[in-house]
Amino acid sequence: MTPAGLLLAPGAGATRDHRTLVTLERALAPFPVRRVDLPRSAGAAVTAVGRLAATFAADLGVGTEQLLVGGRSFGGRMCSMAVADGLAVGGLVLLSYPLHPPGRPERLRVDHLPRITVPVLAVSGDRDPFGTPDDLRTHLSTVAGPLTLTLVPGAHAPADGPVVAAVQAWLRSGLRPGLRSAPGTSSATIDG
Repeated sequence: MTPAGLLLAPGAGATRDHRTLVTLERALAPFPVRRVDLPRSAGAAVTAVGRLAATFAADLGVGTEQLLVGGRSFGGRMCSMAVADGLAVGGLVLLSYPLHPPGRPERLRVDHLPRITVPVLAVSGDRDPFGTPDDLRTHLSTVAGPLTLTLVPGAHAPADGPVVAAVQAWLRSGLRPGLRSAPGTSSATIDG
């Protein structure tokens, strides 16, 4: 499947103008990217993802199954929950996925992951306070679809460089797992 566009949502407390989202949009041009804001509550945000994806797909003249959805932290998690709840999309892009609140590893946010059957790209910092590399490998491996996990140096996936390279490589690969590592990153393919 050749995706028709990418819907991107920000982390909690940020807006659609977050540097990571803007940088990705510019780097992926002319590929269509739509940056969106989400409500602060999880229930309303998951519903909004479906509505915003449908609007974006209609504007592109395609069905939502030809879109990619995702975002940074909270935004990516809300998109993953919408997909787990039945939103038909072509794939998920999860940047700095928050497995748990910082310092609260016992409060995992992973129950919905096994219901995700689409290709997933997850890019996270190797010192992210929302999940260690081992935790990310363990919990994201429960995704039923093909998963590519890319770890980049630092506490969070930065807005430029390795994150952009990881997303571009995944798009070029046709959303298949097995993307090659960008400089300064490590990648692992985990078949769902």
